[in-house]
Amino acid sequence: MERRHKEMVLRLYRTKMSWSGGVGEERNIDGKSLMFNQFSPFLPFNLQISLICRRHLRMLCQAALSPVVRSPGWCFVLSPRAVAAIPRSYLPHRNQRLRNESIRCWSNIPFLTVPLSRAHGKPFAHRSELKHAKRIVVKLGSAVVTRGDECGLALGRLASIVEQVSMLQNQGREMMIVTSGAVAFGKQRLRHEILLSQSVRQALHSGQSQLKDMAIPVLEARACAAAGQSGLMALYEAMFTQYSICAAQILVTNLDFHDEQKRRNLNGTLHELLRMNIVPIINTNDAVVPPPEPNSDLQGVNVISVKDNDSLAARLAVEMKTDLLIVLSDVEGLFNSPPGSDDAKLIDIFYPGDQQSVTFGTKSRVGMGGMEAKVKAALWALQGGTSVVIANGTHPKISGHVITDIVEGKKVGTFFSEVKPAGPTVEQQAEMARAGGRTLAALQPEQRAEIIYRLADLLTDQREEILLANKKDLEEAENKGRLALPLLKRLSLSTSKLNSLAIGLRQIAVSSQDSVGRVLRRTRIAKALHLEQVTVPIGVLLVIFESRPDCLPQVSALAIASGNGLLLKGGKEAAHSNQILHHLTQEALSIHGVKDAVQLVNTREEVEDLCRLDKLIDLIIPRGSSQLVRNIQKAAKGIPVMGHSEGICHVYVDTDASVEKVTRIIRDSKCEYPAACNALETLLIHRDLLRTPLFDQIIDMLRVEQVKIHAGPKFASYLTFSPSEVKSLRTEYGDLECCIEVVDSVHEAVEHIHKYGSSHTDVIITENEETAEFFLQHVDSACVFWNASTRFSDGYRFGLGAEVGISTSRIHARGPVGIEGLLTTKWLLRGDNHVVSDFSEHGTMKYLHESLPLPQRNAN
Repeated sequence: MERRHKEMVLRLYRTKMSWSGGVGEERNIDGKSLMFNQFSPFLPFNLQISLICRRHLRMLCQAALSPVVRSPGWCFVLSPRAVAAIPRSYLPHRNQRLRNESIRCWSNIPFLTVPLSRAHGKPFAHRSELKHAKRIVVKLGSAVVTRGDECGLALGRLASIVEQVSMLQNQGREMMIVTSGAVAFGKQRLRHEILLSQSVRQALHSGQSQLKDMAIPVLEARACAAAGQSGLMALYEAMFTQYSICAAQILVTNLDFHDEQKRRNLNGTLHELLRMNIVPIINTNDAVVPPPEPNSDLQGVNVISVKDNDSLAARLAVEMKTDLLIVLSDVEGLFNSPPGSDDAKLIDIFYPGDQQSVTFGTKSRVGMGGMEAKVKAALWALQGGTSVVIANGTHPKISGHVITDIVEGKKVGTFFSEVKPAGPTVEQQAEMARAGGRTLAALQPEQRAEIIYRLADLLTDQREEILLANKKDLEEAENKGRLALPLLKRLSLSTSKLNSLAIGLRQIAVSSQDSVGRVLRRTRIAKALHLEQVTVPIGVLLVIFESRPDCLPQVSALAIASGNGLLLKGGKEAAHSNQILHHLTQEALSIHGVKDAVQLVNTREEVEDLCRLDKLIDLIIPRGSSQLVRNIQKAAKGIPVMGHSEGICHVYVDTDASVEKVTRIIRDSKCEYPAACNALETLLIHRDLLRTPLFDQIIDMLRVEQVKIHAGPKFASYLTFSPSEVKSLRTEYGDLECCIEVVDSVHEAVEHIHKYGSSHTDVIITENEETAEFFLQHVDSACVFWNASTRFSDGYRFGLGAEVGISTSRIHARGPVGIEGLLTTKWLLRGDNHVVSDFSEHGTMKYLHESLPLPQRNAN
């Protein structure tokens, strides 16, 4: 090694309150004094050590064995570059291991997260707990590792899997791989050698014309495995080296597990490799593997015949007390019928005993086992205390993150669990909502209205119970301190809020009399051939809302009025409030037997998983922060999302603005409810109003209301001592803060709004009607007002009774979305033995396309 200056960082993490050294105590290592500074529990501190020569490298290696580092809860972490710089002779001898197995001595992890630890015994009950898995086995099936022609490896897919395993390893987890592929890799090599050998011989004896007639003999699997093992391992080593991770190969047979001494040796070897942060790569020794022993399969937790890599992975998972076994195959998971059939549905969670209701298909194109073998192995591992997930490792859209998604608890593949949920799954809830919604849509308008009236009455009659549940939510939120003040205000319910809700619901009941089944267009296509376009429900709505329990009865009433099935996913912070409000909603629905039409999702489903139910959900409506809306819009692939990601609302004060109107409108727009999405965020002021009494009044009013002002770039240039300059003109503050910017004209105001706005709600304050009309016609937002507060952008204030949200979309609904926005249309054609051939050139009928009058709407 060159004698050149290098820097390393020695990171010492304290995870327990007790330690062997005192604060400020010096430790003498190889003649070098190291001072340990004061720090808080779980807080790392860095000690920079300049490494100029080999002696300093030796010092760091000995530091790993010092009493301080060897104390429970300490760990010694070096960056990959540092590890690469340490000569192997400086590493501790295998007999010189640290006392605490959880300490990583020679780690190439550049950072260390919160230590992962879990007492092995019972498997995880829910997917969300998988992120706590520390020791993980990844089983790669033959279909995952090999190419479609079965000769050679799928290198791109394999590289992606190695990257994911390396990522998890570098998070402090202990990863093991059970791999197939030796036979396929060896087959590729042997075919190549045979072709090359035959071509040379035939070229010498028969001439070139005979090459095309060469026949490749059938290759014996054990020979292929012998030829492919070394190449497969070399490939793994090369790939893991890219992430500074070392891999080790272990070949086993079924006999190794029947011999107690060999079992102990194997167990010790694996533990030693994991302790040294090495990824073991295990495979059956197919070059010498004997046939499976009869009648030795699945006879208990301690016995499973290693007939294939599925059983091998299960056996190792239980032997090594792993937390999670991930089995990657060429199907998405376990289906209730053979994949590809019309009625096949992916089973999200599989429970012991459910295998009687499952029909297994044929085996994959390669490999020794099939899905039935995988399920048997998975259930055996589950019985032994290891959680199992079977997923697709070949799909190009998900294989690049399938392993990490599983560990993060996302709904991928089939999760094996011993704990059945108390209620229905979210898929079952969606199906119940669809069936209930169809029954709801078939009711008479008066019956749907009766349900909504009943819900409005329950909100006032059960006021005390609702407020008591809401009080529990508020107390828990305040004790945990996880909600900001604006969100606490949204979470809070009051008597006045409940009364307003009841009034809004009664408005919805009135408007629901003529919503579903309304005729929008009637056309006489030809004689006795009439066409109608009528309104119908969209289907199943998924509404996701945060800290807004009042949203539940509003959205429920709109769904009932429009005949839609409804899935509701509320935030944990409003769990008690949402529970009682949903109970009252179902009580109201029960009067006409449609209780299932509105479902509250209480399972541990992540929002991203709900957004993948494209076959069960027709529309997603997010109600919450801009970050929530953006996340849903990103996650919802195949399901339309109605809503807005931001509410950057503008108020433009024109030169002809009324002094009396300006301060009232601005105060109401900003201060009445600053957390609302329709609150003022940017105030645009005409340049001629600067340094005028009107401008001073605006500033004084904002100061009195304690509104923090951020100066836009142009506004800041006019001031000697300006407020803090805004970081971005595209900011939604959601609090008593706003940006002030200067514009030269109404045209510039419109350009500013188009550039920095969110197409939500924008206002002009002026007495000049021509200027106002220009603003109203040219601003391309969902709501554009003249001399009115931005806060009027609301379904209740628009007379819609309530809203499911405010949409800034340009398709379907825009602005506050009430009943009309939750309806779509279908076409009804009534004929009498009509066929298209009658309207051909030589046919007997002609198109009329006459518009017909619409039926009278319900006056009530």
